[in-house]
Amino acid sequence: MILVTGAAGFIGFHVARALRARGDAVLGIDSLNDYYDPRLKQARLEQFAGDTGFVFERLDLADRDATLALFDRNRIEAVVHLAAQAGVRYSLTHPHVYVEANVAGFLNLLEALRAHPVRHAVYASTSSVYGANTKQPFSTADRVDRPISLYAATKRANELMAYVYALQFGVPLTGLRFFTVYGPWGRPDMAAFKFTRAILAGEPIDVYNHGDMARDFTYIDDIADGVLRVLDRVPARDADGVQHRVYNIGNHRPEPLLRFIEVLAGAIGRAPQMRMLPMQPGDVKSTWADIEDLRRDYGWEPTTPIEVGLPRFVAWYRAHYGV
Repeated sequence: MILVTGAAGFIGFHVARALRARGDAVLGIDSLNDYYDPRLKQARLEQFAGDTGFVFERLDLADRDATLALFDRNRIEAVVHLAAQAGVRYSLTHPHVYVEANVAGFLNLLEALRAHPVRHAVYASTSSVYGANTKQPFSTADRVDRPISLYAATKRANELMAYVYALQFGVPLTGLRFFTVYGPWGRPDMAAFKFTRAILAGEPIDVYNHGDMARDFTYIDDIADGVLRVLDRVPARDADGVQHRVYNIGNHRPEPLLRFIEVLAGAIGRAPQMRMLPMQPGDVKSTWADIEDLRRDYGWEPTTPIEVGLPRFVAWYRAHYGV
């Protein structure tokens, strides 16, 4: 059985579905918090209705006893840890939520892994750890000790915590620094979702830094494929004998924000009204993933450009919301 934390979330749902598609038994957990509309999370879970190979439990990893008890009563072979409090801007106003979910919750999971060894645990990090680095593409060899948001700081803390548990307790761990992920069943606080909702409603969209931004937009099916490839192979020991690695997982192709909007609007069939605004606090102008390590070690390659992925998202959005 494979444990997927955050299974009702965007990436967690797709990873769980990909695992089930190839025949793996999945135990999914999620706190089902209200950071965004829980009805979307419930709708994702409903896609597993009648699937006896998928079991769901509502659980908050910040609950230490409940987390350990989950491992006590289940035979978990591997873990994909995607549960987290996401969002750069939200961390500026709700800092305690990030420490509870991303730091305390991750510590409780690591302690459970220490007590109940598994074959491999893959956990989510983020491109936000690169902060305001100007050297691009971002490489895992780059300095990441200057975060510009608490969210980024908590995810960098996860990487350091994981290294300690791999070093001291022999827990095999791999971190994946996700770059901007989009696609069907996506998060309402992300660009594709927000822009689609506004354009269909005839409302203006907020375009930050006056449109002078770029993102390494990565389609969800490519992400799920990469997560499974990494999960299937335990990281080799480094020179110190530690089984811990961190990889970038992105499209390796930064798209200008205005091009992203152009393709999205074309898929919707409506011209957008754009409200040009200055840069938001905690945001960065551009992201670009160096994925050479992941390509070399796992043969992973993203295959979905925004010209393909965005129309798929729009088709899902129209069908799901009846627009």
